[in-house]
Amino acid sequence: MNFPHPLPEPLVDLIAERFRVIGEPMRIRLLDALRDGDATVGELTDRLGATQQNVSKHLGVLHRAGIVGRERQGTSAIYSISDESVFDLCEQVCGGLRKQAGERDQILSAVAS
Repeated sequence: MNFPHPLPEPLVDLIAERFRVIGEPMRIRLLDALRDGDATVGELTDRLGATQQNVSKHLGVLHRAGIVGRERQGTSAIYSISDESVFDLCEQVCGGLRKQAGERDQILSAVAS
């Protein structure tokens, strides 16, 4: 997909909002935990060693952004990933971090020699 250049301001705002939503460590941890499958707030709380209030708050932000889905089952809510593209972005970022780390290692090795 080709994006217009320069990016129109409304699109810039939407992109920035998406980065703000996923740019919080607990939200990244929640998304990573949901890669293993759907889960309740209680299950995610146990897995991440976080408080129920904190997990619920961050799931709410991810849900409002359309990144996770929520389905009611009785008195529980089951959360799932609804926008898998978030993992593509994470892979891109991880790839960039690996490349930078490799370049730093090369520089440090050259300096140490």
